[in-house]
Amino acid sequence: MTIAFNYPPMKNFTPHSGYVGRFAPSPSGHLHFGSLVTALGSFLRAKNSGGQWLLRIEDIDPPREMVGASDSIMRCLENHHLFWDGEVVFQSGRSELYNEKIQYLAEQGFTFYCQCTRAQLAHLEPGQTCGCANQNLSPENKAIRFNHHFIHQYFYDELLGHVEFPKQSIPPQFTIKRKDALFAYQLAVVVDDIQQGITEVARGADLVAATLLQLALYQAFKSPAPKFLHFPVVVTEPGKKLSKQNHACELDPNKVGTNLINALRFLGLPVTKELQRESVANIMNWAISEWDLNKIPAKTECIDNRIGQADSI
Repeated sequence: MTIAFNYPPMKNFTPHSGYVGRFAPSPSGHLHFGSLVTALGSFLRAKNSGGQWLLRIEDIDPPREMVGASDSIMRCLENHHLFWDGEVVFQSGRSELYNEKIQYLAEQGFTFYCQCTRAQLAHLEPGQTCGCANQNLSPENKAIRFNHHFIHQYFYDELLGHVEFPKQSIPPQFTIKRKDALFAYQLAVVVDDIQQGITEVARGADLVAATLLQLALYQAFKSPAPKFLHFPVVVTEPGKKLSKQNHACELDPNKVGTNLINALRFLGLPVTKELQRESVANIMNWAISEWDLNKIPAKTECIDNRIGQADSI
């Protein structure tokens, strides 16, 4: 499958106090260099815009969580002078809100109970909905799927420009609540971004494909979608994202300045030898004032172009 990208000349971003951005890590491990790049990029984007930068811990998948990871992430952000605005939001405390939104979708006819396995979903033809959608199944041991007709083939990305997917690659259904009663990422992230008033989602390019599914949910909720900005991801080699699953190393707390300098270089800012000798506070103040999307190099080695029928069963 191919994705069409068009890199237009970047427009100057006009700062305004209404900007609300966020960083939303999952506590499945410590922050590594790749997650620092995303956190730093989204922070600089928000602060250069004169806006707010919120922190949300996406802890809705307990089997994947690492004990103590949430505290570790917050300490790491603070050590790197990535100070968030307001209270930290934990998704694990928002089940009532998610259930209310699922009930709303059900009342609008957008959901159905599904007993299909991952393998069965994988064998569906492009654009095909599984047979469960036409049955009145009981909810016990069933996933809740979102069944929609909002086919978004493309969207505008503030860095990548026009991003388009083949229509046949976009599934008409995806999971919003799993068989084990855990909420799926696609639902929770949209509900939270709406509720928190996020005006721009700035995240890694490995989540580009998820944007189309999330746009369908925004439309179902009759809510305007935020802008989207997908940063290049750090890779260990072409096609392999630096991640916790790939045993990425935890950031060295004794090398905060070096970590930031390396992340700024990755994001294309013109780091000088003089800056490297500055304090962390001075490095961050300089970075906020010098932030410029035009300087971010176009890197597409790890853009995930797979749009699955279900992110989990």
